[in-house]
Amino acid sequence: MAALTHVESHFRFGENWAEFAHNVDRDRIDQARRDLARLIGKENLSGLTFLDIGSGSGIHSLAALQLGATVTAIDIDPESVATTKGMLERFAANAPWCARLASIFNLEPASFGRFDIVYSWGVLHHTGAMLDAIRAAAGLVKDDGVFCVALYGQTALCGLWRWEKRLYSRAPGWMQRALQKLYVSLFWLLQSARGARRGRFFSLREHVQNYMQRRGMNFYTDVHDWLGGYPYESISPEKLRDFMRQLGFVEQRSFILPGVRHGLLGSGCDEYVFVKRATR
Repeated sequence: MAALTHVESHFRFGENWAEFAHNVDRDRIDQARRDLARLIGKENLSGLTFLDIGSGSGIHSLAALQLGATVTAIDIDPESVATTKGMLERFAANAPWCARLASIFNLEPASFGRFDIVYSWGVLHHTGAMLDAIRAAAGLVKDDGVFCVALYGQTALCGLWRWEKRLYSRAPGWMQRALQKLYVSLFWLLQSARGARRGRFFSLREHVQNYMQRRGMNFYTDVHDWLGGYPYESISPEKLRDFMRQLGFVEQRSFILPGVRHGLLGSGCDEYVFVKRATR
């Protein structure tokens, strides 16, 4: 478990988040606020405490602040913590927030506290011990509080991707570049075939340009992050729901990606909101 608390054992996502934060504008912040309100089911978080586990760029912490919450942001990556602080200092300097370097495995409720909302989007499946990380995060939720989490959905090829990510994260630069080209070629082939079935032409160049405008991230940097995102785990909705019931939570809402996932290009994140039953 000790290695899981150190950033050296994890793929570094900080560079991508720093690039994303540099390109953030008001429209993207407004969208993040709407997305957070949709997930939580509230547009007013005044008087509530919010823990952002794996804050990355800091945009979700900023969204929570704009909805009225008091925010604590943590990340295991020093570059991500610096990016989060820069984001919040830029857009919410006078709001109630703190950002710190920490691992979810080192946070004890007795000393760190519990929160009305514990939030972790696309993070806990990269810890190397996903279920232990979920249990630790859930332990920081107050009675009647909510746990919002987004996790990779399970696909038939998750085992292959786990092997690939482990190889990629340890590979020399030339091999990483070769794997990037292979992935982009597969992506182009599948998207072109899908477009042909619909009578449309797929342009990779146009996709890359639109990707930056839509997400504020470079497509090729995201490819690097996807291929190297190790540790990597995924989970089915049924397994997660059963696990959360054992921890004393009930599901409030979920947003499960539709369709059958073949996993050829990877997996997307399913979103869940669970409520902690009060122990009275």
